[in-house]
Amino acid sequence: MPKSKGEKKIFVLDTSVIIYEHNSILNFDEHDIGIPITVLEELDNFKKGNDTKNFEAREFIRLIDKLAKDQMLHHWNPINGKGKGNFKVVMDTGGTGLVDANKIFNEDKADHRILNSALLLQKQEKGRKVILVSKDVNLRLKAKALGLQAEDYTTGKIQNISSLHTGRTVVEEVDPNVINLMYEKGYCPPGDVLGKDRPMKNHYYILKSGKKSVLAFYNSANGMVEQVEKRNAYGIKPRNAEQAFAIHAVLKPEIKLVSMQGVAGTGKTLIALAAALEQKREFKQIYLARPIVPLSNKDIGYLPGDIKSKLNPYMEPLWDNLKFIQNQYSESDKEYSKITEMVQNEKLVITPLAYIRGRSLSNICFIVDEAQNLTPHEVKTIITRAGENTKIIFTGDIHQIDTPYLDAQSNGLSYLIDRLKDHELYAHVTLEKGERSELANLANELL
Repeated sequence: MPKSKGEKKIFVLDTSVIIYEHNSILNFDEHDIGIPITVLEELDNFKKGNDTKNFEAREFIRLIDKLAKDQMLHHWNPINGKGKGNFKVVMDTGGTGLVDANKIFNEDKADHRILNSALLLQKQEKGRKVILVSKDVNLRLKAKALGLQAEDYTTGKIQNISSLHTGRTVVEEVDPNVINLMYEKGYCPPGDVLGKDRPMKNHYYILKSGKKSVLAFYNSANGMVEQVEKRNAYGIKPRNAEQAFAIHAVLKPEIKLVSMQGVAGTGKTLIALAAALEQKREFKQIYLARPIVPLSNKDIGYLPGDIKSKLNPYMEPLWDNLKFIQNQYSESDKEYSKITEMVQNEKLVITPLAYIRGRSLSNICFIVDEAQNLTPHEVKTIITRAGENTKIIFTGDIHQIDTPYLDAQSNGLSYLIDRLKDHELYAHVTLEKGERSELANLANELL
């Protein structure tokens, strides 16, 4: 958040900011923080449960209790830490003469009471700039309509998403002798293809010389650019260079963390699952999980049936990928029956992400699908669960966000790609070419 010193502002935090990051109150430098009392009420409703928002709510409540000590919360209290400002809880009504958001928008609801809290602070703290901070774009628009300055919570947000790390580079006009050497020996020094440029760790390259080309990978362990062969994974053949890179990354044991980003139909989940199955003997279990994002922001409890029936629609795309891999073989093949056996013995588990939170992930290949719907904190929490001999693979499309408080710049997958690039344990591949069908490609390109 704000880095510039000078005018001391007051930032009013919406609930969406707190359930995005419970430590957000500590990220505003010397500026003061207003917490609408309605936010505390909403957090009280969120505090029970095992979802990330429940964890964030509980942690924020504990943090405020610790900061407040024995002081009254409706007065300004210091935020611990050098150069920090103060905080207080703000009521949602200012009495006679105050603009009432409930009346203006003709509905008494939490968002409008939060707006009223910010308006009250604006009235009480004349001469100071009051800014509402919210992950909810519509609430920010309502604030601006009432004459309140409003902005997104930008800590951890990727500023230039168009320059996000892709994990691979095309190098043109490579010396043809180097291309030949790559095919003969399988490797070459990085200076032969990159000149004085320093290669990124675990970065992929398409080296071209006229009509000749070779797929390559910079191995930071031995300092060489190595050839990447197009290798099949449990019956799935890579259809383009990026898919070959993705299979290579998942199969390489030295790489413990892999991310794949791409639009629908590029084969992210299929490649991740096939490559995991290819090395099934290396892990005790293979987990394929995805976050549950209820339709129309409703809880899944409103859906009919038992919990299995409620979750089936969300898990069906993952089962479809598994069936596709299985159907590469005939029913008489051992590979076909092995998949069925793995599912029955729970060596291969397809499950909602919430069901594995809190578990220690040792000797597991863990695939997280639709990772763009996770917050940076959720991604960090998953990775910190990794034990010995665990590999984690995140897949998703950063431009297809299904949760209202995230976008291409602030979701966990973008954050992961930006923060961990050039690390020896991490590799990333952006898959750009759709391989689902010509019709699917047409939709991605023109609609």
